[in-house]
Amino acid sequence: MLLLALDTATPAVTVALHDGTDVIASSSQVDARRHGELLLPAVDRVLTEAGLKLEAVTGIVVGTGPGPYTGLRVGLMTADTFGLALGVPVHGLCTLDGLAYAADIEKGPFVVATDARRKEVYWATYADSRTRLTGPAVDRPADIAERVAGLPAVGAGALLYPDTFPRAHEPEHVSAASLASLAAEKLAAGEELTAPRPLYLRRPDAQVPKNYKVVTPK
Repeated sequence: MLLLALDTATPAVTVALHDGTDVIASSSQVDARRHGELLLPAVDRVLTEAGLKLEAVTGIVVGTGPGPYTGLRVGLMTADTFGLALGVPVHGLCTLDGLAYAADIEKGPFVVATDARRKEVYWATYADSRTRLTGPAVDRPADIAERVAGLPAVGAGALLYPDTFPRAHEPEHVSAASLASLAAEKLAAGEELTAPRPLYLRRPDAQVPKNYKVVTPK
C-alpha cells in the first residue's frame, strides 16, 4: 500500500505519503489564497523526499471538507485527476475527522471547528479521536455555544472564538499525515471510505445575478 493523501479544505495545503505502516513523507504550507499554486509542487516534494515516483501510488486519499468552495475543489479535482491517470481508487475523508485524529484525544466528547468565514465555523463533535458523534455543520459560534459548552475543542475555528470555545487548543489546521494515517487504519480494518465528494454545506459566494438582462443578437 502506498497512499497519497492531500487536503485543501483549510488554509493549509497539505500532502503526505503513507506506506500502510507509517507516514514516510509530508508537506504542509499555510496560505489560504494559493492552493492551486502550491499543491502540485507539494506532491512533487513529498515524492522526492520518499524517493518514489507517482506511478508507485496505489491509492489517493483526499479531504472532502467542509471548506470554502474555491480551495476545496482544488484538492478534489487533483485527487480525481491522479486517480484517473494512475487507475487507482480515490478515497474521501471528512477534513474534520483528520483534525480529530490528530488531536489524539482518547476520551471525549470534544469539538473540532474550522474557520468557515462569514463569522461562522464548520464543526462536529467526537466521542474520541476516531468516532464522530454529530455533524459536520456550519453555524455562527454564538448559536452553538450552549451545545458545545465546556467541551475541549481543536481547530482554527475554535481558536478564533474563545468565548464559545474557551478550551480550544491546537492542532489549528488539518495535516495530510493525519488523514493518511486514519485512512490506512480504516482500510486495514476493512472499512469502506466515503466517495470523494465535497462537503460544501452552503452555496458558493459567486452566484448568477437575479433578474439579469439577456442580450440576444438582432
